[in-house]
Amino acid sequence: MSVNLSKGQKISLDKEAGTSLTRITMGLGWDAAKTKGFLGFGSKTEAVDLDASCVMFDDNKSTSDIVWFRQLKSKDGSIVHTGDNRTGAGDGDDEQINVDLSKVPAHVKSLVFTVNSFTGQNFSQVENAYCRIVNASNNQEVARFNLSVQGSHTAQIMAKLYRHNGEWKMHAIGENGNGRTFDDLMPQISVHL
Repeated sequence: MSVNLSKGQKISLDKEAGTSLTRITMGLGWDAAKTKGFLGFGSKTEAVDLDASCVMFDDNKSTSDIVWFRQLKSKDGSIVHTGDNRTGAGDGDDEQINVDLSKVPAHVKSLVFTVNSFTGQNFSQVENAYCRIVNASNNQEVARFNLSVQGSHTAQIMAKLYRHNGEWKMHAIGENGNGRTFDDLMPQISVHL
């Protein structure tokens, strides 16, 4: 059974999954909001290009590696981005990042997932946005975090996975920001490490 997370909530992934997780998928989904047409008649949608990224941090809170649309695989192979979706069209996850937790190097202490509007539209032009963690072994959703907070921000620090006492935990951060890529969020991310 999946947990609907609130901003700031922390959970143990293993406890919520009911098993020791080794492989997870972080799914990002969204739809472009409909806008009224000319003189208020009809409606239209404009494609919104949201991008999911995963920043890997070590013990010293330094960036170890980054997985995003320009680098789809971590150097160690433990994290793989399935590719860039530039519209949000279709059902289900629009972008996915697969993580083999058993292969994440021991020096990596946290994985921070971000979402950015590469085309610069703000979140008032996005609806039904979410991130979720899925047990990749059985495709069961473990946790979901609603990102559809309408606003003028163009980016968000979604969540952090981190090691604590030998297990992986998740912190639903949900902090709004601005910028076209994860790099613009780095000063905000550092506070959560």
